[in-house]
This record gives sequence, structure tokens and C-alpha cells, in this order.
Amino acid sequence: MEQKTKINALEGKQELFITRDFDLPVELVYKAYTEAAFVSQWMGTKVIKLENRNHGSYVFETSHEGKVMFKANGTIHKLIPNQEMVRTFEMENMPIGVQLEFLNFEKVTEDKSKLTIQIIYKSEKHRAEQLKLPFAYGLNMAHSKLQEILEPKI
Repeated sequence: MEQKTKINALEGKQELFITRDFDLPVELVYKAYTEAAFVSQWMGTKVIKLENRNHGSYVFETSHEGKVMFKANGTIHKLIPNQEMVRTFEMENMPIGVQLEFLNFEKVTEDKSKLTIQIIYKSEKHRAEQLKLPFAYGLNMAHSKLQEILEPKI
């Protein structure tokens, strides 16, 4: 299966870039990242808190058989509807640490859009820890689910 979400991690850097083209209007891709009902569906996680505003915060949690497997939280620093989000992201109990994420939502046509995410890590070592995980695979699965959930049904 082709991985449509591309990850560009240049050697010697503490950042990476993620890009994905969607066959969806930019407004829907933005909603997928900012509305709890959508986030929980495509990420497969429980949204504990999601305050979509400048200086808001969020908490996501994924459980399996009653045991918390994944918990993430952060602060939303800047939000421009259908254009931009700047946030921190931290997975609890992981050596990766806090990441700074710049999400850009770009309208390509009325029904196509592009998402570009720049993630900055504390160090190259922290980024390397992230890349050891099935990060690309999981992100591709999640973005494919996002596309599937939000695409118009004819």
C-alpha cells in the first residue's frame, strides 16, 4: 500500500516535515484536527479535553482492555481557522519529550487540500527516538482513516 503521508527527515536535523494531500476541502481537514468527534474517529483515541483557541490545551488517551496505552497532551498556541495551528505535543512516559508543531492547512482547489506539518524536537536524539517507532505507518493509517471518514459519500 502506497504511503500517501510523506515524512521528510533530513540527516543531522532536529526537525522533520510531514506532508499529505487530501481529496477533501481544507475546511474539512481543519475540522478533523479541531473537532473532538472527528479527532477521536481518525486517531482512534478518546479526547479528554480539546480547547481550540489560542492558549487552549488538549489531552488524548487511548486504552486497550481498560489499560491506558497512550496519553498525549499539549497547548495550542495559535489557531487561524482553516489555515494554521501551532501547538506543543507530548506523549507521556516516552523519551521523546515535548515537540513543537506547526500545522499549515492549504486550499489547493475547492475539494483538495494539503496539510504540511513541521515538528521540531529538543534534539536530533529525540527525533531519532520518534523515528524508531512505527510513526510513519501509524500516521499514514490515521490520515487514510481521516480521508475515509470525511470524504463525501455518493
